[in-house]
Amino acid sequence: MAEQKRPFDVLNESKGKNILVELKNGKTISGKLIAFDPHINISMENAKEVSQSGETVREVGKLFIRGDMIISISPGE
Repeated sequence: MAEQKRPFDVLNESKGKNILVELKNGKTISGKLIAFDPHINISMENAKEVSQSGETVREVGKLFIRGDMIISISPGE
């Protein structure tokens, strides 16, 4: 049987890698995960807002996102 990973394990493995974050306001952010806390507040760098088709809408740079605004986090792009 495959080893089951907890959500924090997946986030820890994603540090320093690109992630895709869906927000409650309908926006999607792509960038490198730098850090997170127990509330899933996350900090990212090289962040950019992306459209549904994956095209860059705007470059953001460094970004902090409150955990209560996040719908989902996908490791990798």
